[in-house]
Amino acid sequence: MLANGLRPVYLRKESPPDEAPPMKMIGRILLKGLLTILPIGLTLYFVYWLGATAESLLSGPLKVLLPQDVYRPGMGLVAGFLLLITVGLLVNAYIVRRLIGFGEALLLRVPLVKTVFAALRDLTGLMRVGEAGGELQRVVLVDFGPGRVIGFVTQENATLPGVGTDQSLVAVYLPMSYQIGGYTLYLPRDRIEPTDLSVEAAMRIVLTGGLQNK
Repeated sequence: MLANGLRPVYLRKESPPDEAPPMKMIGRILLKGLLTILPIGLTLYFVYWLGATAESLLSGPLKVLLPQDVYRPGMGLVAGFLLLITVGLLVNAYIVRRLIGFGEALLLRVPLVKTVFAALRDLTGLMRVGEAGGELQRVVLVDFGPGRVIGFVTQENATLPGVGTDQSLVAVYLPMSYQIGGYTLYLPRDRIEPTDLSVEAAMRIVLTGGLQNK
């Protein structure tokens, strides 16, 4: 205590706000490294899983069809790759499309199977962006409160199921970020705004929540 009766006050020196503890800095560096290699690692793992699955599924039939000394590891992967190319080429043929349509009609008659098959078929149709047969035809903007959201036109001249109307409607699909869900809106044509965005670019923006690398 000082002579005047006042108690001295000692100020503690604090570290600058931008100076982080060593462990916190190390954690940030590790997180940056993880976020950098995670997309590459997951992509490589998916490619590996796809190749391993194709090899395990097609190696058995190849071992039966080919002589034992002819088969080599990896032929199942090559066979799967060639099979996908062949199916992709043949699906444009008229006869193949008729056969596929006949098979789909049979599946849609089975009570439980038709629900699962119809949902998977519609989902794969949404994923075929940029194709002539794709379900997503063009990109539009739709008013949403004070802002606007990206939508994909799935039907130009749509009819609302179960509701009769003389108004020309457009079916617009509004997906959520990271494809966790979405909404289908039936809107008058004057309620949508066309854009110059391609379907691929718009889908990339929507799926990543607007996070894009420059």
